[in-house]
Amino acid sequence: MTAVQLNAMHTQLLQNIGYIADDEALMRRLTAYSKKLAKEKASDPTLMTKEEYYAMLDEAEQQLKRGDGCRVPFLPRDHPRRPRPESRKVIKING
Repeated sequence: MTAVQLNAMHTQLLQNIGYIADDEALMRRLTAYSKKLAKEKASDPTLMTKEEYYAMLDEAEQQLKRGDGCRVPFLPRDHPRRPRPESRKVIKING
């Protein structure tokens, strides 16, 4: 999502809240629903950052190299389904 799209969505959300702000019952429903959404996101055990994900994979690779086994599913570095962030690409610079 681009910054412009995010800004438009934010503006629309604030406008919609403004429309219902004078109705106490709707504001209670909105507050309860927003709390429910926040709780669901906070309690989702599958959410992790890219850094956490790649740290987990790196730890698994180290465990395999040591012969300790692996606590997470392992995908080799050249596996097509293993995602690679731009920051991990090797760039060769001719000096």
